[in-house]
Amino acid sequence: MNVKTASATSPRWVAYTDGACAPSNPGPSAWGAVILGPDGAEVEAAQGFIGRGTNQIAEITAAIEGLSRIPEGAAVELVSDSQYVLKGLSEWRAGWERKGWRNSKNEPVANLELWKRLFAVADARKVSTRWVRGHNGDALNERADALANAALAHAARRTGPER
Repeated sequence: MNVKTASATSPRWVAYTDGACAPSNPGPSAWGAVILGPDGAEVEAAQGFIGRGTNQIAEITAAIEGLSRIPEGAAVELVSDSQYVLKGLSEWRAGWERKGWRNSKNEPVANLELWKRLFAVADARKVSTRWVRGHNGDALNERADALANAALAHAARRTGPER
């Protein structure tokens, strides 16, 4: 796979992604993504409601949705506050595959079908990763978070707070 930590290579797309799960985990979950084109201009802001899930499911889904909006073959930097997602892409995958999709505790990898979808989307692009601390002033990370939370709020207004 072609995932590495971010470098100064240009031009590249950038996908800021975030997931949300509230008011409980597990509970209602959603995702948000902000996509910047190679020129640095915003191309798209997207969000979606997942349904009942976990924060991990929301974070992986956000990465899938964000990367899916970037052309195949393109260089893209995936920016997230989820070390779970970024380490899964850049560090853990090879070991999981080598161990037959088992983690370091020799247990089945959680959320395996979502991970496989994320790996397929990432494999079709040249992905680098960058971690940002959540809720720490990174404007586009905050925006992805706001999009995910707006999707949660919209779903709650339609159907009530717990689904």
